[in-house]
Amino acid sequence: MANIFSASEVVQLGIQIEKNGKDFYSRVSTISKSDTAKKIFQYLADEEEKHIKVWEDILSEVGEKYEPPEVYSDEYFSYLRALSEEYVFTKEKKGEELAKEVKDEMEAIEIGIDAEKDAILFYSEMKKLVLKGAHETIDKLIHEEQKHLSQLSQLKKH
Repeated sequence: MANIFSASEVVQLGIQIEKNGKDFYSRVSTISKSDTAKKIFQYLADEEEKHIKVWEDILSEVGEKYEPPEVYSDEYFSYLRALSEEYVFTKEKKGEELAKEVKDEMEAIEIGIDAEKDAILFYSEMKKLVLKGAHETIDKLIHEEQKHLSQLSQLKKH
């Protein structure tokens, strides 16, 4: 079976997602008018930086030679490819580009909410492709992304 991408490539997508998230949140924190929004966006940027390091650690564990079990069909890898292609934060420099186009804090919050939801879905699927030893770490990242989603939802209400 020819996989569409290896586990290491999937983990590298996780790194790219976090880099774009960091760039996006850093940029919108500088243009936010309210102190509350500035603080939350900067906090989220700092969190994304931490997540980059976690994914880099997972990448070193996964290595280039690890291939997921054969039980995953080409259709599953096609599904992951579709998820990654539709998820804007997997594209290099996209976080910064999006932040430059943001018109106001509410739009930034909406983009952040969508990004956190997409990250939760994507990371849940990625978990199936990495070594079992990384599952607990990915679960923690998913939990943190869920907290970020909650923080952004609260910010949206104010």
